[in-house]
Amino acid sequence: MSITAFIISAIIALAIGIVADKVSPFDMPGGWAGAMVAGFIGTWLGQVLFGAWGPIVAGYALIPALIGAVIVVIIVGVVARIFD
Repeated sequence: MSITAFIISAIIALAIGIVADKVSPFDMPGGWAGAMVAGFIGTWLGQVLFGAWGPIVAGYALIPALIGAVIVVIIVGVVARIFD
C-alpha cells in the first residue's frame, strides 16, 4: 500500500468515525484518533456483518462501514461508561 493510498484510507476512516460518533447515542473516547480507529474497525466489522453494498469510495462500502462504526462507537461508549 502506498503512502497516498494509506492517507486516503485514513481520511475516509476518520470521516466515517466522526459521522458514527455524531449519530451514536454514546461518545467515542479519544477524539479524532478514536474516531479514526472506529472508522477502520467499523469498516471491517460492517463488511463482515453486512457485506459490501451501496456506494464504494476508495474500497470502503460506505453504508456497511457506517453501520459497523456506529456499532463500534456504541460498544466502546458503553464500556467507557462502565469503567468511568
